[in-house]
Amino acid sequence: MRIDGTTVLLTGATGGIGQTLAHALAAKGAKLLLTGRREEVLRPLAERLGGRVIVADLAERSDLERLVEEAAEARILIANAALPSSGPVLDYRPEELDRALDVNLRAPMLLSRLMAPRMMESGSGQLVMIGSLSGRTASPGAALYNAAKFGLRGFTLGLRQDLHGTGVGVSLVQPGFVGDAGMFADAGTSLPTGVRTISSRRVAAATIRAIERNRAEVNVAPLELRLGSALGGLFPTLAERAQRSAGAGETSRQLADGQRGKR
Repeated sequence: MRIDGTTVLLTGATGGIGQTLAHALAAKGAKLLLTGRREEVLRPLAERLGGRVIVADLAERSDLERLVEEAAEARILIANAALPSSGPVLDYRPEELDRALDVNLRAPMLLSRLMAPRMMESGSGQLVMIGSLSGRTASPGAALYNAAKFGLRGFTLGLRQDLHGTGVGVSLVQPGFVGDAGMFADAGTSLPTGVRTISSRRVAAATIRAIERNRAEVNVAPLELRLGSALGGLFPTLAERAQRSAGAGETSRQLADGQRGKR
């Protein structure tokens, strides 16, 4: 898929990773449609990059459907928006649980469902989901986030097979811990000794690579985390023990504390 001159709908453009993605896409010549809930953040970004702003709350079905209509010309979707959802599930009220799943899983699914037919009619398009290595292996204090990201991975890879031969590609980008932007950085969480982070620029580069090469899945993390997440998916009991030994529970508690009030 060629990015230069193509209209891209980027969700979650108000966050740190979203803003890095917006700059990287603009540098490749994309025509940007930037969406999020905070117009005061979107507007200056759009003015700098020459994009258009569509304010929408992805947890609201009417907003999501309006977004698709206003972004009818988009031929690339980057579903980047995500809601913080760390901490024990028992700490969540039912309405908080619903909102997290609405934003983190249902919205990318419905956006894909509504946008793909127009892409198929034009003969080209790319649907890109920004997931997480949390969609490959579970971790303590992240059951709700794991559920959304596991679901997003299954949906993306299945949809890719469904759309094979239509001219519409489907890709999944799964970052590990991002040190300079996003939920992990915003929460000010410290990692166990020896665990490395990546930059948001690496996430953006991986996303562009996924679009241009129609990659099924791109995992963006240091080698040890990519291997660990792959093994954790195969051997969950072993992963559970290894995470306990490494102090993953304390990291999860810090992350939940840092996200409190944002969900």
